[in-house]
Amino acid sequence: MGVAGPFPGYAGRPPGPVMDRDEVDRALARLGAEHEAIETSLLALQDHAGRRLLEGADLTGVTKERWATTEQSITLLWGYFDAYAGALAEARTVRARRRYPNRDDLLALTELLRGQGITVAHAAGHPDPSITGPAKLSERFTLEELVARMNELYARSLDMVVASDAVWSALPARIDLLAAELHRTRSLAHSVGVRPGEHPAGDDLAAITHELTTLRVQVISDPLAFWLSGPGSSAPGGGRPDTTRYDRAARALDDVRREIEAVLAVRQDAEQRLVQLRDVLSRADRTLTEARSARGEVLAKIAASEVPAVSGPATALQERLAAASEYRRHAQWHRLSPLLETLEREAEEELLRARESLTAVTAPLAVRAELRGRLDAYKAKVARHGLAEDPLLIERYDAARRMLWSAPCDLRVATQAVLRYQETAAELLSQRRAAGPEDRR
Repeated sequence: MGVAGPFPGYAGRPPGPVMDRDEVDRALARLGAEHEAIETSLLALQDHAGRRLLEGADLTGVTKERWATTEQSITLLWGYFDAYAGALAEARTVRARRRYPNRDDLLALTELLRGQGITVAHAAGHPDPSITGPAKLSERFTLEELVARMNELYARSLDMVVASDAVWSALPARIDLLAAELHRTRSLAHSVGVRPGEHPAGDDLAAITHELTTLRVQVISDPLAFWLSGPGSSAPGGGRPDTTRYDRAARALDDVRREIEAVLAVRQDAEQRLVQLRDVLSRADRTLTEARSARGEVLAKIAASEVPAVSGPATALQERLAAASEYRRHAQWHRLSPLLETLEREAEEELLRARESLTAVTAPLAVRAELRGRLDAYKAKVARHGLAEDPLLIERYDAARRMLWSAPCDLRVATQAVLRYQETAAELLSQRRAAGPEDRR
């Protein structure tokens, strides 16, 4: 693509001080080492797996645009390298003429090694201006400028190739593994009746399948769309693959898998859970029956008391329990799973309401029992202090007892009677304690 330009006459003016023999030999040694390093790098780029994949891929988007530019850069790199190698060979030829070069030789070598004696002609309509700056038919370089230009183009080309290869190495394999896991999960979901249009998890599986298929196609055709450059990194390939969409699909599949596992667990212990549900609802019904019986007793034995009404049996829950049994009989596990969870929660709530209803209904009986116990406790207390035969206490005890042991019992009146008995007993006991010392004297 490029060839070394003609050298100026040796009588021409050299670019700066004329180099001596030692400077020439050191420069040739350094340039020879650079030549080998550049050639090795270009051959490595030529053989890079990412470059070969890019050449054979059906690219789209930003990758297609950047690869078109990179191909031009690689072609231009080889042209620059040929020009560099030609100039270096010419300089070695001039240096090899004599063991001790004369002034004309040193002038020529100085021009070759330091002057802008390398002309690179751009064939085929010149390169993309974005590669080498404004479009030109040819360019002139010193060897150092040519090396700098090659380093720039090489770094840019290698960055594109390494980034594409990194995405292709990371994402498609992971997508394929996730797709295999998706296939197993979908087969398991079908076995328990979880299908698109019939269960939300089935719709989620269909959406994940579409996303993974689309994602794989896009990653293969446009890998640079899934590359995140590292902040502040100037090294080729500095960055990482963007796995945001993959990670989101993986999390969604995990959620669906857990839901399918819950449905499978339902299939394994459905009968036991149904038996427990029947037991809880049966206890709730028995408790409500007891509450209704207690309410009749309270209404018969307690007067002037508000007794709450007792609700009937939970027929709606019984009907849904029957539906759950039908789901189990027909292996509709995806329908049974959420229904069982709801029924278990509502059955426990129903049992709790039944117990609260029984407590509320029997509250007046509990109050009467507490008053009876308090009355008998005070009677025993006054008996220990020798006041059991006191007429006033006997009268008030009998009045309170008649009220508490008669039906219907007026709790408000009975409570007042018990309080009067307590107050009378307390007053007599305090008088007894005050009179005690005088009796002893």
